[in-house]
Amino acid sequence: MTDLHAADLSSSSPLLALDIGGTSIRAAQVVGGQIVQRLETRTPKPSTPGSVILAAAELARPLAAECRALGVACAGAVAGGRVTATAAHTFPGWTDIPLSAELGERLNLPSSALNDARAAAWGEYAAGAGRGSREFMFITVSTGVGAGLILDGRLHLAGNGLDAELGFVSVPALWQSGTDVPPLGRLGPLEFETSGTALNARAALQGQQNARALADAAEAGDAQADADYTRSAALIAWKVADLAAMLGITRAALGGSVGLRDGYLERVRTALAHFPERYQPQIVHAELGADAGLIGAALWAARLGSATRQRS
Repeated sequence: MTDLHAADLSSSSPLLALDIGGTSIRAAQVVGGQIVQRLETRTPKPSTPGSVILAAAELARPLAAECRALGVACAGAVAGGRVTATAAHTFPGWTDIPLSAELGERLNLPSSALNDARAAAWGEYAAGAGRGSREFMFITVSTGVGAGLILDGRLHLAGNGLDAELGFVSVPALWQSGTDVPPLGRLGPLEFETSGTALNARAALQGQQNARALADAAEAGDAQADADYTRSAALIAWKVADLAAMLGITRAALGGSVGLRDGYLERVRTALAHFPERYQPQIVHAELGADAGLIGAALWAARLGSATRQRS
């Protein structure tokens, strides 16, 4: 865990950030918690470690000269700057890849790496919806479900890189196949029941084009669409309440294409109201949108830039 320092937001010295996803790679210069320059390219296919690292370094190089440190946000299990894919079909060959060291060497910068949801959590805590809180959670509900935790003002990071994997906690499996756990019945991962991917599948069964169309129909009063949409939100609310009970979370911010919808936020709040009051953290929308991971990765790397200047 590491604290946020006021200097991380007040410094005028730029930081370099990379956000590596299955569809695109984005690079940015970040100053004072705000993006001042950005570049983007498509992620190479197949997304092998060598091709992705080369593409990321080439994209970021024009922004690197003035920067004091590099922060990288990447999907997968990230520990000690090394990445192992949790979706091997998207990132083939990614097993214990030293992503931070490889990119830092190519760009000649001190470098750190975080899982993309954890980076977004740090960004929202530092410069977005988490400001002023000490126990904060960021949750993205999009293609999958991801999360990051701030506890006592510090980003929580487990040694195996699998901390805050909210999408893989167990819930009743009604939409997807699950494992029978007597006497609880069939259980499956949360994201299989709540994510945009899960809502896409439910939409198809109802003759809707996709999750967005299902959400539109639900918010317009379609009873069946509303039942599926509300169930997704209620399962998220249930797990937020669990974490409030266990960890004292007082504020949670929803991001992602599903989570940022007003109707979804309203349904999460409604479901959460049925839990005991002390298990009801404030639920808000994330503020930084798709830039949360870039900003969070940069501000996380600010610690390295400060240490480098102190040694020189």
